[in-house]
Amino acid sequence: MSTLRALAAAQAVASGVAQPVATVRHLHLSRRPLVLVPLAMAGEANAPLAAMVGSAPGEGRLLIVPQPRNRDQRFAFAAELAAIVLPYVDGHRTANETVSVDRGRDVRYRYLDAPQLLVPNPAGVTFLRLLGRSTRFRRVDGEYPVPPQVPLLGRWLTFFAERAEHPGSSALLAMTQALTLHWATGQSAVEDLHLPALLGWIAPPAGLSGTEAAARAEDPSICPPAGPATDPEFDNRLLAPAIEAYAAAGADEATRVEAYAELELLLRDQLTPTWELMWRGLGLLRALPPGARVAGRWDGDRDAFTAHTEHLDSDGAPQPRRDGAVAAAARLHRLERAAATYAVQRAYDDPLVMAEYRLTGEAFVGEVLLADPTRVDDSGRRPVLRPRIQLMTTDPVLVPVGATLSSPSRPGQKARLVFVTPTADGKTEVVLELSGRMGRGLTASPGSVPEVGERLCYTTLSDAYMPGAAFPTVDETPWTHGGPPAAGVAAPDEQWA
Repeated sequence: MSTLRALAAAQAVASGVAQPVATVRHLHLSRRPLVLVPLAMAGEANAPLAAMVGSAPGEGRLLIVPQPRNRDQRFAFAAELAAIVLPYVDGHRTANETVSVDRGRDVRYRYLDAPQLLVPNPAGVTFLRLLGRSTRFRRVDGEYPVPPQVPLLGRWLTFFAERAEHPGSSALLAMTQALTLHWATGQSAVEDLHLPALLGWIAPPAGLSGTEAAARAEDPSICPPAGPATDPEFDNRLLAPAIEAYAAAGADEATRVEAYAELELLLRDQLTPTWELMWRGLGLLRALPPGARVAGRWDGDRDAFTAHTEHLDSDGAPQPRRDGAVAAAARLHRLERAAATYAVQRAYDDPLVMAEYRLTGEAFVGEVLLADPTRVDDSGRRPVLRPRIQLMTTDPVLVPVGATLSSPSRPGQKARLVFVTPTADGKTEVVLELSGRMGRGLTASPGSVPEVGERLCYTTLSDAYMPGAAFPTVDETPWTHGGPPAAGVAAPDEQWA
């Protein structure tokens, strides 16, 4: 936990209500997201029990599996879920736009929008990932066939689960993570995974503090768990008898229909509170203005969505069960680059996030006291424009002289730290030499050099493009990592023949 977040958590305990740790929204919210609240059967590996799905508060559709251990019923549930998810996904393939690539020498196409799924918590993301893995390799013919839409659903669920691992992606969001990204509560991180308690802290009912609202929300008779796990007492006292009654109905159609209706009502009562909380949390997030760089990250989601649809349209193979050595290394590298970029973009978009870096000395905010926009450096082969500015700051400046800094308000312009001079009143004078984004001549473009009185933030964080690393092809890797065996060396299977 960071210093400022720990302070916000302490203030939440003192005030009895969650404290904001962001001034803008750091994720994209679709105009029509698909909310999915799943339930799984306890004691059974990812056996679906029920789900409530819909793209509007009053349009939630309940899907149930009366016998979660029955394979046919489980895949019938997957087919019903596919009948909702796949049309929603296809609804975002109506129009596309051109994107310039290779410095304008070529273009590519991507869809104008992309689908977005919302689940209550990270366990819901895991549920979808495992459901996708269990369905995307199923056969639609031969022995034990499944409905044709089931494997396609599995491939899309796997796509969303993989995007959820990508830092900054908004294709699949867990509501608890989305809320804790913007608010700090007075409870632990584990307790924040409980959506009713989390919302009790952020928006407690009238007359209750966050502590009281969270304690009330932890009562499963008032607020059932947000799934996919169910309350053990509910399982033993209500769910198990209802499933047994349905199984005991046998071929008696009237009894079977009655038992199904009772089970459906029971599960609807369990899912409806979480369904309503999901839309309540969505409303809280919509009230925050989006960060300036959120749209750019959503463009990445649209690119990924377009690429996956093209892969499916060309009859591409399903996602592998596990990546090979080269693919795994390349994927890890992409995720690390995305995590670094996401951290910088959040700091550039949000002064509260940047404040963490100001505490560590990686950033400072100061007021411009002097500016020399006409300064020219003629010490090299040719003269170049290098204006200098002097700032006064009260922040600690731990950056070494000669370091290159950037300002969120002037992206693309670099500032070299020339002098750092502490003053007698505890402040610090900083002299910076500017380069870039001031025009091509020896005269700075109007407004390109900060003016006296302007308040600016400078940081070592940079959102400049980071080129990807080069990885060998599969044929260039040793056989121990998936490549071909070396000359004169038997393959592993041949060594033990």
